[in-house]
Amino acid sequence: MKLKSFFIFSLVFCILFSSIPMNKASAISYSIDFDINSKSVYLVNLDTGISVYEKDKDKKCYPASTTKIMTYIIVTENIKDLDNTKVTVKQSILNRLNGTGSSTAGLIGGETLTVTQLLNCLMIPSGNDAALVLADYVGGGSITNFVKMMNKKAKELGCENTHFMNPHGLHDPDHYTTASDLAKITEYAMTLPKFTEITSTTVSDCLGEDRPLITTNSLIDEVRGGDYFYKYATGTKTGCTGDDSGYCLVSTAVYEGYSYLCVTLGADYSKNGEQLENGAMKDAKNLFRWAFTSLQLTTVIDEKTIVDEVNINFAWGKDRLKLSPATSYSTILPSDIKASSIDKVYHLPESVNAPVKAGDKIGTVTLKYANNELATVDLVAAETIDQSDLLVAMDGIGKVVSNPWFIVCASLLVLLVIIYIIILTIYSKRCRNRRKVKTYRRM
Repeated sequence: MKLKSFFIFSLVFCILFSSIPMNKASAISYSIDFDINSKSVYLVNLDTGISVYEKDKDKKCYPASTTKIMTYIIVTENIKDLDNTKVTVKQSILNRLNGTGSSTAGLIGGETLTVTQLLNCLMIPSGNDAALVLADYVGGGSITNFVKMMNKKAKELGCENTHFMNPHGLHDPDHYTTASDLAKITEYAMTLPKFTEITSTTVSDCLGEDRPLITTNSLIDEVRGGDYFYKYATGTKTGCTGDDSGYCLVSTAVYEGYSYLCVTLGADYSKNGEQLENGAMKDAKNLFRWAFTSLQLTTVIDEKTIVDEVNINFAWGKDRLKLSPATSYSTILPSDIKASSIDKVYHLPESVNAPVKAGDKIGTVTLKYANNELATVDLVAAETIDQSDLLVAMDGIGKVVSNPWFIVCASLLVLLVIIYIIILTIYSKRCRNRRKVKTYRRM
């Protein structure tokens, strides 16, 4: 009984101590081959939302009449029926432009026009008179209130470096925006009624054939645009207040399924007293041409493909788990760049334990091009693998047996058993000797 108790105690001792853990000793940039005149530039692919060229995109600039894009937004969001809502032009409002030399649509005091007509006057010939008339109407007789609405909307759209002082864009030191902010504003405006229709119009007779509205955007005007005309351009809005703002332009273009938005701000207006060519339009035209001929949408990684494998534990007859992307990823890349040349940095565990279901996230892969991080995509199991209970049990036993504490305890147990056997042997020998002595004495 004593020997049995000894073995039970020793076994419990080993198991308990074997469970004690042992201490163990932080956007893509493409190069172009032509000069840029504008101080701030932002070119974005509208199909993907990917910026493909930037130059000081967050630099504060004076937007001039590109301001009218926000004016359009506020008007259309606050007037439900653009075609049937009528506004009477106040002469007092028109008088505010006296002496400014600003562009107008030729509105006449006392005439009544629909909001749609006024929006055409606002965006096609860049009528500052239309901007004031609309702002006064929507602002409830207060242009100041209208400007507050403009600034509130800018914040709602995520514009962090934009502040408006008026609805037309005439120069004011506190009236500014950035190329990236103006792109946000324009992309939103493009979702509103009639915006793309009006801003792509070169000539409108909405005020009558004797009062034609002619676009200021030479990029879309084949008749009057001259060298600035670009047949794939589709809109949107020009701006210039002389040397204060320089030439400004927000433009769009579409070619063979690709669409781009380009914001070019602050191209020099004059030099040594002489007016310069419109550098903002030149930049936009060159950037569109470059984007359409040099870039393409490329699928970098496909969710239907196996991209890597990882070791799997506790799976009978299976030691590797196949991985695929959780989603496909495509981006705009130079046309001569193949998807296979994109660097892929995998972040995976050394192994995973079964069971695993298809679609379980296992790790990630970071995609890089020319030292620019494109995206990080989740990697998931491409197959379902069940767990083997036998392998789990064997692994548990193996961990217990290989645990340093178990080895120490087992060794101690063996030593104790040996000592016990030795003591038992000696004790037995002494007992035999005593029996021999007693037998001898009886004889």
